Amino acid sequence: MSDPENTTPYRAAEIERKWQRRWAESGCDRAGDDPADPRPRYYCLAMFPYPSGSLHMGHVRNYCISDAIARYKRARGFNVLHPMGWDAFGLPAENAAIAHDVAPADWTRANIDQMRAQLRRLGLSFDWSREIATCHPDYYRHEQWLFLQLLERGLAYRAEAEVNWCAPCHTVLANEQVVDGRCWRCDTPVTRKSLKQWFLRITDYAGELLEGLDRLEGWPERVREMQRNWIGRSHGTRIRFAIAGRDETLEVYTTRPDTLMGVTYMAVAPGHPLAVEAAQHDPRLAAFLDECAAVPTREAEIARMEKRGMPLGIEAIHPITGEHLPIWVANFVLTGYGTGAVMSVPAHDTRDFAFARAYGLPIRQVIAPGDGSVWDIENAAFVEEGVLINSGPFDGLESAEAKRAITEALQREGRGEAEVHYRLRDWLVSRQRYWGAPIPVIHCDQCGVVPVPEEELPVVLPTDLKPTGGASPLTGCADFLQVDCPRCGTPAQRETDTFDTFVESSWYQMRYASPRHDAAMVEAEAAARWMPVDQYIGGIEHAVLHLLYARFFHRLMRDCGLFDADRVGDEPFRNLLTQGMVLKDGAKMSKSKGNTVDPQAIVDRYGADTARIFILFAAPPEKDLEWNDSAVEGAERFLRRVWRLVQQCAHETVEEEAAGDPAAVRALRRAIHTTIARVDHAFDHGFGFNVAIAALMELTNALTAFTASDAASAAARREGCGVLVRLLHPFAPHLACECAELLGLGSIGKGDWPEADPAVMEADHVTLVVQIGGKRRGEIRVARGCGEEEALAAVRADVRLARWLQGMELVKVILVPDRLLNLVVRPA
Repeated sequence: MSDPENTTPYRAAEIERKWQRRWAESGCDRAGDDPADPRPRYYCLAMFPYPSGSLHMGHVRNYCISDAIARYKRARGFNVLHPMGWDAFGLPAENAAIAHDVAPADWTRANIDQMRAQLRRLGLSFDWSREIATCHPDYYRHEQWLFLQLLERGLAYRAEAEVNWCAPCHTVLANEQVVDGRCWRCDTPVTRKSLKQWFLRITDYAGELLEGLDRLEGWPERVREMQRNWIGRSHGTRIRFAIAGRDETLEVYTTRPDTLMGVTYMAVAPGHPLAVEAAQHDPRLAAFLDECAAVPTREAEIARMEKRGMPLGIEAIHPITGEHLPIWVANFVLTGYGTGAVMSVPAHDTRDFAFARAYGLPIRQVIAPGDGSVWDIENAAFVEEGVLINSGPFDGLESAEAKRAITEALQREGRGEAEVHYRLRDWLVSRQRYWGAPIPVIHCDQCGVVPVPEEELPVVLPTDLKPTGGASPLTGCADFLQVDCPRCGTPAQRETDTFDTFVESSWYQMRYASPRHDAAMVEAEAAARWMPVDQYIGGIEHAVLHLLYARFFHRLMRDCGLFDADRVGDEPFRNLLTQGMVLKDGAKMSKSKGNTVDPQAIVDRYGADTARIFILFAAPPEKDLEWNDSAVEGAERFLRRVWRLVQQCAHETVEEEAAGDPAAVRALRRAIHTTIARVDHAFDHGFGFNVAIAALMELTNALTAFTASDAASAAARREGCGVLVRLLHPFAPHLACECAELLGLGSIGKGDWPEADPAVMEADHVTLVVQIGGKRRGEIRVARGCGEEEALAAVRADVRLARWLQGMELVKVILVPDRLLNLVVRPA
């Protein structure tokens, strides 16, 4: 039997330091790049972090999930790529640098060093030889090169754009950075401003990006639907309204051409050329346009605000009736969406209805409910489809038919045509910030915008500058700014805008395949070897922008010939897991709420393996996880039980003449192999790590309760302990490796995953369904392979079943072995 004196306490910190040192020395986490390597490859990637300086529990959860998957695949014999890097550019570093009076580069490097150490302390099996940081010139020089290719192909361009502008921060803000009309950083009211900006033509890929979603079967449907809505394909009609007294036209796009006969006025955005021109001669109108500069650009906010406008004093001409329609400027029309103009049909659009009511404009109903009912158009717009009325030659047509008929009529007259339209806008990639990758163009008074020659890449960002919160320090850095034009040689200036940080994060997954390849963004053979990513893990908050931009960038790189599309494919991520948030007291952890938990404190107190077990056991990965201090302690108790069990097993002795219990041995081995199957299923069907760890807890209990009294039972217990530590390895790798060494198993975690034996898992007994008189009456438990007599005896011994035989004559017994017993009876 076991000797209690041979057990030692579980010292997590000591064990974890030992194995982290061994793993680093052996390089066991490095992915192999040998083309002759026969192992199947597997690319597991968690979204890389912004180097804030300290890990939070969301990081811990994200990387524990990816590490469990990576370790499982290595143990199953896969050549695994599991890399890590840093999304190192961006406004947060710039703001922190301002607050601490340091250069963002110094702040970022220090934070990377600190977070790298924290990740290593968790024992995460990253291939650190492939580490990248997006702020390094060796990284961003390649995206500068790609930008030049896109510029040459017309896929990158510069144009005037209406943007959210924060004057104190001197930068463009994304819609998400505008909170209640104010800058999220300095709380200053945000205004609309027209600036020359750099764009990428993502709209050229809108159809392909949309259709590709149907093939991403390994992505959550929720994410795919979010992207479908963001791309927003619609089928409608582009209509040209002539402008009275002018040669020009006013174009609109509508998905409801069936309402064309109900247009009573036109509305244009404050930034529309017609409004800007009219304001030059009307001070009141000019003042109104200035007011509109403070209007938010989010559609949801616009829907809630008061609808305001002014007439421009010009009229559009209805393309079918010839009616003159007043053109208004309205604060609810956005310059950046569609044509910046809408045909207003107040009877059939709630926004148009509210505006018409506010300014006494006509409301003309042209669609009636299809069921023949009457709609009170004086009180609300009728926005559904129906049957056309008051529409001249189109009266009586249903909406679907009317859309076709009216579009065809417009097309015959050259005043419109059917058009597929996307809600998606081209990607604005320039930012008026310092801490970002420089955009590789030069502005010359003689030559205009001139691309930086490829041989002069990278355009290196000076790293010793300190931003102040106003204009980018690049605008005053002569060494960076002043340059000779590459074409004419005259003095010129570099572009001082930098790339949106989404640019860097859109292709990092590809760079990991060949992070030290200097000649191109990716080495083609490495791309074919590793891409696409087999499993991507990250938060649902990145479901649209990051993931959409990454899919777009993948296609740009494909079309620039950087990899073989037939071998790599058209998508960067084959499968996607969006993990839930970590909550405390029912709310997302936040410093402002005072409910954060420091991961380092947990690791210091309990050990990395305890933190990993808790974070993976507390909830399924895709669900939110509620922090629970007692559950953390429970995770530690479980690991201590495993440690005691393995020590006892390692030192176990039995009496040579003792007799064991063969049935107990069979039951234990059945539990062992059933556990293997359960853990396999958890990994291969949705990553139910909580279910897998629960199975390991049950096996630990079974092994602890089992008494090894002879050689056979001791061998079964030792087999169980060996299986337990191998199955535990993806979740608590330090303890698993220490236990494996104690058991004499040697190194684990590479190609040594246990296989479940179906024969062992078969139970000694089975459950038979019992039918009597053609109806299911219950079940019986019998020995596997039993015959008719034994099965019939079991039925007669069961009081609930025997009553169905009372007063009946048994005509026939039909036994389907190990499945069904059918008794044919008739009244006696």
